[in-house]
Amino acid sequence: MAAARRLKRVVASQPGFLNFKSSSESLSGRRKRVNKNKKKSWNKHSDINDVEEFLEDVRLQERTTGGLLAEKSDDSLFFLDVGQPKRAERKAAEPIEGKKRKGKTPRPLRIDLILQQDSLIPAPKDVLAYQQPNAKKLRRISQKAEQLAAKGVVTRRQKRLLSRRPVTKEAKKSDTEANNNPNRDYYDIWGQEQSTVKDSAEDWYLQQTGKKRVKRPEKLSDRPSVLPAVEVIAPGGSYNPDFFSHQALLKEAHEVEVKKQKEEDKLERQLAVNKDDTATEETVIREQVEGLVEEEEEEEEDEEEAAHDEEDEDAEGGSSLAKKKTERQRKREKADKIKELRRLDSKRQMDHRQQLFQLRSIKASIKQQEQSTEDKQKIRKANQEAEKSQPRRLGKLKFQAQDLEVQLSDELAGSLRQLKPEGSVLKDRFKSLQKRNLIEPRERAKFKRRHKLKYVEKRAFRAIT
Repeated sequence: MAAARRLKRVVASQPGFLNFKSSSESLSGRRKRVNKNKKKSWNKHSDINDVEEFLEDVRLQERTTGGLLAEKSDDSLFFLDVGQPKRAERKAAEPIEGKKRKGKTPRPLRIDLILQQDSLIPAPKDVLAYQQPNAKKLRRISQKAEQLAAKGVVTRRQKRLLSRRPVTKEAKKSDTEANNNPNRDYYDIWGQEQSTVKDSAEDWYLQQTGKKRVKRPEKLSDRPSVLPAVEVIAPGGSYNPDFFSHQALLKEAHEVEVKKQKEEDKLERQLAVNKDDTATEETVIREQVEGLVEEEEEEEEDEEEAAHDEEDEDAEGGSSLAKKKTERQRKREKADKIKELRRLDSKRQMDHRQQLFQLRSIKASIKQQEQSTEDKQKIRKANQEAEKSQPRRLGKLKFQAQDLEVQLSDELAGSLRQLKPEGSVLKDRFKSLQKRNLIEPRERAKFKRRHKLKYVEKRAFRAIT
């Protein structure tokens, strides 16, 4: 066995020897054994080159000939070569009309040849192009409609369509008259013919077909505030303002500060402790002695109240016996009641008669009520117009106006170079959005640390100290 292996190695080392196996297999002398019990190892160690070559050959035959060569007939694969046609036959085959073209026959461009389809396999059928949304539902509806039609039943939708009145379109004179008539009416190609047809149709049909848009509410076009996006500051806020305008701006800022101070003083007065409500030594002693005195007085008061209650019950029992009425008294009360009803009825009729003579005063009172109602409507409308320029309450917080950016007389700069920037553009825009009712007033979120900070002294710092 060892001699045979040695002989194979010697023969393989000779020049001109064709090795049909890999070098590793020829040297080892045996085929490598691998496990193919799993899909991954099977795909890795399986040789499918012969299968792929066969399938590629089949695809090539289908692209070039439209099928397998073995299934084709000989007439479709071969043709009879009879040589080049003669000159006279070529001239007879050329068309007579038009000029004769000399030289070579025209050939298609290379770009056209690239774009042409070179495969005889038909394109795959587009399944999505033949699919219809809700096809199963529509098929079921059509089958049900056919069954009802076979039974002679008319659905509600068909009854509604049949009862609908057809739209009659009148023909225009410009459509019927001849074009060479100079007295014909002017025809406008941009006319409103389509809109008239839409108006004549039913609203329900236009809404269902999507030709009529939903009416936009008028309230959506209203602005939440009439204030401009960028408000111009007062003339006193300029870097070099006039004296009177600057004083007017200072007065306005002073009034704002005075108002704030008054609110703070009012709050302090409300929270202040009243001296009359404070405890004294007398009140403290009275509270401490409370409950230590004997309760004999209270027991005597309870006995007196019980005696009074018994006397009241006896008096009520005697009065109930005394209130029993006779039959004559009942008849008299009934007659008095009927007499009172008749008197009220006659008084009501008399009031109706008196109102006929009060028509002028009634008209005057009605006119006065209408005038007062009209005045109230005007006042309400004026208040609504005034509220459009005021910030509304959109959230839980109330709008607070931004502080006036004003400089004192000694802080004014003489030129733009010496002017110091104040305020914030971002804050100004944020307040403007709140003032115009575009966003609700907000507060800055308070940062609350989840864990306490822990200070640790480092080893290097500890060594120095």
